[in-house]
Amino acid sequence: MMKRTMKFFALFLGVMVSLMPTTWLPANPPPPPAPARPNVVILLADDLGYGDLGCFGNAFIQTPHLDRLAAGGLKLTHCYASAPVCSPSRAGLLTGKTPTRLGIHDWIPENSAMHLRREETTLATVLKRAGYQTGLFGKWHLNGRFNQPQQPQPNDHGFDHYFATQNNASPSHRNPTNFVRNGQAVGKVEGYSCQIVADEAVHWLQNRDKTRPFFQYVCFHEPHEPVASPDDLVKTYATSTPTERAEYYANVSNLDAAVGKILAALDQEGVLDNTLVIFTSDNGPETLNRYPASTRSYGTAGPLRGMKLWLSEGGIRVPGIVSWRGRIAPNQVSDVPVSNVDFLPTLAALAGATVATETLDGVDVSPVWLQNRPVRRPKPLFWFYFNALDRPRVVMREGDWKVAGIPEGNPARIPAPKLPGANQAVKSLEFKQFELYNLRTDPAETRNLAGSVPKRTQALIDRMQKRQRAVLAECPDW
Repeated sequence: MMKRTMKFFALFLGVMVSLMPTTWLPANPPPPPAPARPNVVILLADDLGYGDLGCFGNAFIQTPHLDRLAAGGLKLTHCYASAPVCSPSRAGLLTGKTPTRLGIHDWIPENSAMHLRREETTLATVLKRAGYQTGLFGKWHLNGRFNQPQQPQPNDHGFDHYFATQNNASPSHRNPTNFVRNGQAVGKVEGYSCQIVADEAVHWLQNRDKTRPFFQYVCFHEPHEPVASPDDLVKTYATSTPTERAEYYANVSNLDAAVGKILAALDQEGVLDNTLVIFTSDNGPETLNRYPASTRSYGTAGPLRGMKLWLSEGGIRVPGIVSWRGRIAPNQVSDVPVSNVDFLPTLAALAGATVATETLDGVDVSPVWLQNRPVRRPKPLFWFYFNALDRPRVVMREGDWKVAGIPEGNPARIPAPKLPGANQAVKSLEFKQFELYNLRTDPAETRNLAGSVPKRTQALIDRMQKRQRAVLAECPDW
């Protein structure tokens, strides 16, 4: 009897529940909505050294905005440029490829035939195809015939709007005269280059289509020579001698203030919670007195060996900061090696954009940025620079190990990139001397271990030479 009663009760309860309005029924909570595609802002300094920011150990230069950006996100202590000089580094950043593949193996002088070819796909093009608005602000330096029809211009590489110069601000950072806006020369602009660039970026941001995501590529000229800095900032470093040193310090502080202006505008627009901000430099710091105008180059690579134009760490390891409020936890530090060739595949993945990753040298490092965990890198990081001040060399980093190949003897520097035949000279170099460093235990590269671990050295040499052959096979001859 009891069993029948229980069975009837269960049946009755089931019927009653089935008759209830569905809103009364308990339900699993809905999954959280997928995050919207982030806006992207890349802030690129020019010739800023690894040790030039307060958050990277500089005790003299005041960089409060960048220090706060780093404290609010992730500091990358093993962040690399794809070259130790401007044009190839920028080519690597925008294409995700080792720049020698592109034939951009050195800085591009005015009227040079060297340029970023039309068939190359850039980060701006990838994001534009995915529905992003795109803007370039500052230094372009990816063609010799800037604002001329013979070569592709920024708008041919995915930028809806550009306010740019071919190379450096001229005649200096103060009151530059060589900006071009969307194909039209602007003429003299009053003020300092980094603030002028920031003002253009802010104006574009405030007047964008606010229904669509955006990509801002902000390429400051500072602290590249010829350096010019506001007097009030120079006075804050009055105890620094000589005066040229104070001008350099003030130049970095002015750059920092321009970054602060852009970050404030992003906050005022209410988009910081869905904006990924990346700050880095195109290469290491300029060497003092390397050429007549470089009298204010007091940048530092901190504990690293070498500077701009070196393939030692000081020429290619640069400050790296990644911030995304609410998505990247504050006060994070990562020593996972990351390069600017990783920007394209990473940002394409975060934007849900399609890209042929098998043709790239970079990888998606979003696990590093968002979760501070390592990633697998099928292609080791690779550099090739024939005009290196520490002698022509090819370099590869795999894990903690860095191997370098150097030509025998003391070969003459290859002709300037505006001259024909430079690419063939690059391809003819033979590397027969080798160095090996463990960057975990010896970041200053003081102990060559090539003779101490011969099997490891040879394995790394073999992989490096394989990469070198593949890269040079694609390198065009201008």
